[in-house]
Amino acid sequence: MDFLLSSEEEQFLLKLARASITAALNGDEKYREKTFYSATLQVWCGAFVTLHNPEHELRGCIGYVEGIMPLQPAIHQLALAAAFEDPRFDPLTAEELDAIKIEISVLSPLSVIHDPQEIEVGRHGLLIRRGGQSGLLLPQVAAEYQWDRQTFLRQTCRKARLPMDAWQESTTQIQVFSAIIFSENR
Repeated sequence: MDFLLSSEEEQFLLKLARASITAALNGDEKYREKTFYSATLQVWCGAFVTLHNPEHELRGCIGYVEGIMPLQPAIHQLALAAAFEDPRFDPLTAEELDAIKIEISVLSPLSVIHDPQEIEVGRHGLLIRRGGQSGLLLPQVAAEYQWDRQTFLRQTCRKARLPMDAWQESTTQIQVFSAIIFSENR
């Protein structure tokens, strides 16, 4: 990463994500922090907002692989998308709000690798592309499931809807990134 987030900036982003979802559930869909909290939160970088239910099961996850806007407004938009637009889940309800845990991942720029041995499980996330298909898994996914490097590659191919051994083919591009990952203490 080219920068670090202070604990205050992390807490601000977590509160912003929760306030954005709460406002939308209360019918105020235009809510957003209008003033930047810090210069760091004006940096354009990739980010994901992940929601987990009390059983720590995925409840929504949406992100930008690369920066398309400053981090602070990106977190606002991604929190809403994770809560209400993840096609794998029904929209979040007001009854669920207090129980969900919000996690934010701020991504480094992508880097193409040519040797899978360069992948550090638990440190790197993966983006695998071939043709018009791509799949991404955040660094914490491999660590959470205690995957080895090969399993991580295979599962990322699966997410891209590619054959699980597609990572071994020369037409498949493998990119890595790191992330600053932080979550609510719930």
